[in-house]
Amino acid sequence: LYLFNWTYYTPDEIIERFEKEFSVKVVLDNYASNEELYTKLKASRGGYDIVIPSADYTSIMIKQDMLLPLDHSKLPNLKYIEEKARQLSEQYDPGYQYSVPYFIGAAGVAVNTDKVKEYPRDWTIFGQKELAGKMQLLDDMHEVLGIAQATLGFSVNTTDPDELAQVADLINTEWKPNIIKFDAEAMGKAFNQGEYWVSHTYPENIFEEVPEEMWDSIDFFLPEDGGPLYIDSMVILANAPNPDIAHEFINFFHRPEIYAIFLDEFRYPSTVNSAADEFRESEPFYDMEMLDNYELKVDLGEHLDKYNAIWQTIRYH
Repeated sequence: LYLFNWTYYTPDEIIERFEKEFSVKVVLDNYASNEELYTKLKASRGGYDIVIPSADYTSIMIKQDMLLPLDHSKLPNLKYIEEKARQLSEQYDPGYQYSVPYFIGAAGVAVNTDKVKEYPRDWTIFGQKELAGKMQLLDDMHEVLGIAQATLGFSVNTTDPDELAQVADLINTEWKPNIIKFDAEAMGKAFNQGEYWVSHTYPENIFEEVPEEMWDSIDFFLPEDGGPLYIDSMVILANAPNPDIAHEFINFFHRPEIYAIFLDEFRYPSTVNSAADEFRESEPFYDMEMLDNYELKVDLGEHLDKYNAIWQTIRYH
């Protein structure tokens, strides 16, 4: 089984159990952004069975006939998918024709409280001049624009030119001068080594790299102003070499006792699987309720060029 997934997103124990039960070898590669995933798939002739894009890219891949329609007779564990996940997926893949939710979450802010004592617990932290050179933003267009949009009270999917101009101005004028790097790969290591004191990040990237005895000095939070919500989904590529075993993996992953391993590994809230909580052994790093103000990133269609143009001014000027 050829699996292409985000870095820090696939527990070794789940892979090992699947390999043993199904007598199959899993080959795992990683990517750091949806753009990297999409570019690699377009540049190659495939070779992967399962990939795990976010909703906006799942939508793009459906429209471009890149995905195999799923055989629900091979996926009885779809019955465990949470109602919220089903409602969100209706926006881009009604009835799970091509995708099965993997996880719903959001990026937040990690602060090294040994180094930073007073700070706003919202996205405006990136405008704090006294922290210049010690902060990082994700190298992810929709995430970075999204947190600025939320800060200004706009939709994370706005296409209004005036609103987008304000977003670009906020990032380029107030935030970018304080940022040491746009980083979607090594922020956990850099945070652990003290290169970043404030990180725009996913919790798993930080807590997988920082030793547990140091977790008390990390304040990870999801700003109440909201921001981009992601729903990552397992999809099978149209040219997958092993579609049958790919269906088996998707179904296996959503066994409640298996999904609980995933939750425990990354201290996630159970945002997708309704029956896994009774099997988990950990307390999540954040609560589902914290995602209430967050908005799903969607495929921008013909408006994507507007975002790309702004991103060029942010990343390359």
